[in-house]
Amino acid sequence: MSSSYFTDLAQQYIDGRWRPGTGSWDIIDFNPYDGEKLASITIATVDEVDEAYRAAARAQREWAATNPYARRAVFEKALRIVEEREQEIAEVIVAELGGTRLKAGFELHLAKEFLRESVNLALRPEGKIIPSPGDTKENRLYIVPVGVVGVISPFNFPFLLSLKSVAPALALGNGVVLKPHQNTPIVGGSLVAKIFEDAGLPAGLLNVVITDIAEIGDAFLEHPVPKVISFTGSDKVGRHVATVCAAHFKRSILELGGNSALVVLDDADIDYAVDAAVFSRFVHQGQVCMAANRVLVDRAVEAEFTEKFVAKVKSLKVGDPSDPATVIGPVINSSQADALSSVVSQALAEGATALVQGTTTDNLVEPTVLTGLPAQSDILRQEIFGPVALLVPFDGEEEAVRIVNDTPYGLSGAVHTADVERGVSFAKRIDTGMFHVNDGTVHDEPLVAFGGEKSSGVGRLNGEATVEAFTTQKWISVQHGRSLFPF
Repeated sequence: MSSSYFTDLAQQYIDGRWRPGTGSWDIIDFNPYDGEKLASITIATVDEVDEAYRAAARAQREWAATNPYARRAVFEKALRIVEEREQEIAEVIVAELGGTRLKAGFELHLAKEFLRESVNLALRPEGKIIPSPGDTKENRLYIVPVGVVGVISPFNFPFLLSLKSVAPALALGNGVVLKPHQNTPIVGGSLVAKIFEDAGLPAGLLNVVITDIAEIGDAFLEHPVPKVISFTGSDKVGRHVATVCAAHFKRSILELGGNSALVVLDDADIDYAVDAAVFSRFVHQGQVCMAANRVLVDRAVEAEFTEKFVAKVKSLKVGDPSDPATVIGPVINSSQADALSSVVSQALAEGATALVQGTTTDNLVEPTVLTGLPAQSDILRQEIFGPVALLVPFDGEEEAVRIVNDTPYGLSGAVHTADVERGVSFAKRIDTGMFHVNDGTVHDEPLVAFGGEKSSGVGRLNGEATVEAFTTQKWISVQHGRSLFPF
């Protein structure tokens, strides 16, 4: 059944119609594990991006005027559809992303949680009556949709991270144009459109354009219709998105990369810390912005932790993501695999020791564990988007804090300790948007503000932050008497 997704949904979705793009070349959608061609999609052009935004703008006016209780029904149905088709969607995630069964279940669980929250978001915006110095004047502050939101989603959690912006933006009364990553056009794009189409979302409100900047340049960002661009991806591209948006007076919500650390203090539960660290580094082959790039261990427990960590990493099954026993599937493409090989080679050349050194076969990258990197190494400060773990010893909390903060990123992190308040005090000293005590680094919840500091992004999503991201404030005053004018 899932194979039909790659034939039926290999199209653009513009103004409520499924249609091929009119570009001069095709995006080929491959299975990253076995190289099977899943779909061929003719790309959208600048004209089709324009059509998509114009359709969203037309449909949005009536949608914004629709009673929010009526809007809410669409999201209730969308949630039921995801629940009914969960197994099929999981198959598509495994095939298009190389996601393991475990990862597909993890992504779908979170996607359903965010859809449930979108049901409530339709009713969330509340206006205010604000006092005026004028006796007969009334100030009303309305919370209104921004209009149209452009969403650019990544390849690693495309279903979740598309829905995470698309569903709230729609629930709050906006129109949306979604541009999925070229490596995940179905899971991150047309699948989302199909779910909302079947849920009864009015035509034109959600549009999906599958294309490439080689074809459209900055047209998706520069178009005059969208008022907000929600982008999830690398800090390099995010910097460009922010620059273009600022030049066109658009708001940008940027969820970017990370170089998170999981810190093991001298009083930690070592077995539990090992489990948290292995998951935080190797979930979805380490292709997670919140992944624990660095595992910092107090020298007092370094030997015990290292022995147990290495043993657990060596036990992880690498291979076919469709096999339920597989923990490490393929990375998304050969460029990613090559980049990881280069990182490992550079680290070894700088003097690192490989406690585990995996091999690479096509897109299957086995886990590598490195230690002994020189403190000045750039590798310690960059994001590694794959199954390569860096073990870093430290002497005491002060040094740990300094090492954790010595990176241009500030997204997530975790600390393990027997003393919860010691962990909280440690967390407060880290320059990061999110930090977890006695847990992993990879977390996302619908009600808690999600986002980073420094090069990890600007803005927040989830809960009230989502309302702020996709709405704006409008002041309407009413003079019940008469104003006195000076001339």
